[in-house]
Amino acid sequence: MAVITIWHNPRCSKSRQALSLLQETGAEVAVRRYLEDPPAPVEIEAARDALGLGSLHGMLRSGEKILRELGLDSDASETALLAAMAAHPILIERPIVFAGARAVIGRPPEKVRAIL
Repeated sequence: MAVITIWHNPRCSKSRQALSLLQETGAEVAVRRYLEDPPAPVEIEAARDALGLGSLHGMLRSGEKILRELGLDSDASETALLAAMAAHPILIERPIVFAGARAVIGRPPEKVRAIL
């Protein structure tokens, strides 16, 4: 089995639960603390594609205060969202789990089992 990568925020209970589920399977897991090691715009776009989403809106944490401070809403362009997510990775939904060319958002955490 290939290495599974998780964009992880250890302060998030859902992210911790998803990581625990992955580790329990014995899978080799690479943990990326994406708030400390933010993904580049090209990585964010690749994540969107791996998730099978047509828009970055599908991986956006819409309740984050910074989103309102930036003046972004549901009509925000992909370009604006990409720039905001790259500059403020807290806006990226978590956790995102990658296996090869596929990815899944671990909300609820049990969804990560689909990637195994």
